[in-house]
Amino acid sequence: MAEVKVITKKNIVDDVSTKFDLTKKDSTEVVNFVFEEITKALKKGNEVNINGFGKFSVVKKKARTGLNPATGEKIKIKATKSPKFKASKTLKDAVK
Repeated sequence: MAEVKVITKKNIVDDVSTKFDLTKKDSTEVVNFVFEEITKALKKGNEVNINGFGKFSVVKKKARTGLNPATGEKIKIKATKSPKFKASKTLKDAVK
């Protein structure tokens, strides 16, 4: 079985720095900017569609009743918003 490599933000910064001959500081600013723009758009309830990669959106989860697994007691779970990612066909095909 192939070894699984975890890609981190630091790896991305290092790769951007090398590929585009930028300082680590400049690369960090670029990578942070992209993530911040995605986050800001999602906070506003907007979708982020990156052609050939996928779409980020926000899903609203309704309030519901759940069970405390330790006691079996019913508890109220508040409504929340959560980010969602749907991979594009291009990305899905590349991973196959």
